[in-house]
Amino acid sequence: MKRATKLELAPLLDDGSIGLEGRLAADDHQSLKVWLRLLSCSTQIETEIKKRLRAEFGMTLARFDYLAQLQRHPDGLRMNALSRYLMVTGGNVTGLTDELVKEGLVERRDEPEDRRSWRVALTAKGHQVFARIAAVHESWVVDIFAGMGAPQKAQLHELLGGLRVHLNALQAGDTKETER
Repeated sequence: MKRATKLELAPLLDDGSIGLEGRLAADDHQSLKVWLRLLSCSTQIETEIKKRLRAEFGMTLARFDYLAQLQRHPDGLRMNALSRYLMVTGGNVTGLTDELVKEGLVERRDEPEDRRSWRVALTAKGHQVFARIAAVHESWVVDIFAGMGAPQKAQLHELLGGLRVHLNALQAGDTKETER
């Protein structure tokens, strides 16, 4: 795949030609422009990943994210922790768990500390299947970001990291306010 140069990208980046964010007026606040651009990029990337997961593996992004969380936790996770990590309801996690257990990708294990609950963990087959999909997924992400050079990716990563630190501080402040 040929990389586009900055000059080739310039007409494509014209605010009027790239979707809803292009509806902003020139005098709109820069923070609003940045937020909408970030949201647009995130949505486009997610849409592309979903499309590729469905076409190549017959898998939803929710299933991929579920398996990825379990891959990061070799001892498994309690259902409520998995639900928090995935930011979905317990019912959604239960439904996905039931499907993935039937497919032999995950298993329910007794929770020694609480006999009323259990952990879910990847099976050997689940590890194998996820490793294959994750490798392809990574290549897609690399492909999606191929239009940016390494310095630009590093700069964007650093800038977004600063934003995350600021957002965490804001949320911590909100938490302190609601605890009073």
